[in-house]
Amino acid sequence: MSKANSKTSSRYPQSLDLKHGKVEMAHGAGGKAMAQLIEQLFVEAFDNPMLRAQNDQASLDLSLAGVPFERIVMATDSHVISPIFFPGGDIGALSVHGTVNDVVLSGAKALYLSAGFILEEGYPLADLKRIVESMAAAAREAGVAIVTGDTKVVEKGSGDGIFINTTGIGVLPTGLSLSADRVRVGDKVLVSGTLGDHGVAIMSLRENLTFETTIESDSQSLHSLTAMMVEQVPEIRCMRDPTRGGLAATLNEIAGQAGVGIELEEEQIPVRPQVAAACEFLGLDPLYVANEGKLVAFCPPQQADQLLALMREHPQGRDAAIVGEVIEDPNAFVQLRTSFGGVRMVDWISGEQLPRIC
Repeated sequence: MSKANSKTSSRYPQSLDLKHGKVEMAHGAGGKAMAQLIEQLFVEAFDNPMLRAQNDQASLDLSLAGVPFERIVMATDSHVISPIFFPGGDIGALSVHGTVNDVVLSGAKALYLSAGFILEEGYPLADLKRIVESMAAAAREAGVAIVTGDTKVVEKGSGDGIFINTTGIGVLPTGLSLSADRVRVGDKVLVSGTLGDHGVAIMSLRENLTFETTIESDSQSLHSLTAMMVEQVPEIRCMRDPTRGGLAATLNEIAGQAGVGIELEEEQIPVRPQVAAACEFLGLDPLYVANEGKLVAFCPPQQADQLLALMREHPQGRDAAIVGEVIEDPNAFVQLRTSFGGVRMVDWISGEQLPRIC
């Protein structure tokens, strides 16, 4: 029995039934049932001194960063993915990966997370335990601590099992500033790996599609890859993760913020053959399909080959590629030079191609 559990077990007539039990309205009512859920599930999984204090906030020690810093970086994200469990991950790990990546793609070191849960009455406690343990493992792997949180329960039929909000805090090393407004004409555009894995893994599961090899989500924390990149190539202008709306949405956003155009080379864009086949079958464009463990980076042309080689040395960047270049364009259009030699627009998506993807 853990330290957290041993201190509290005597306060309750019986332990939480994490195998057969269900979420009840009382688990969100602020009474003994809620305290037991927090202590015997959340504190048990995320245990650290700040969380164990169980205050309504956490007092954070930023000296743990181990680097001189000027600014704090903060990001928040809500996760409503369906299905909750999918090949390569689940909503728990995804909620950690997504927020950690939002922090570290600024060049920062992620340190702390909060976790807010909206649970539907009747949700199996065994599934909740599986999700919480997945979050805990993802947080340990990313080197962050989940230090505070909140739990709400809604009536059966008012939710979809579980929604999770995570907020991340990190510190930005002194002198480092990555931003879309730093992108310049002539810069190269790099991606860290194959595109569309996450979105196609989710859609394949929804549509009961089978392939010769399982398509798995790329959901992962990019903390070690980004730390290496900014340390070795500090000239990097900007980094982003192409999540909802895929690479197309991310590049259109950056082009608009920087006031430049972007030209992509179709033949250089890495897509797994099974992902390309699934997209063709489903009528999807891989450029618009969500990713949860890839990044887009912009750097001056002089550093592009160095950055590419560096990324390919890292397990999370072994399929990295230079996929395009920043061009002068007052309209801030994103264009694709096709394998047939033509050029087509890569515009913002209209509507939502894949709902509930993250």
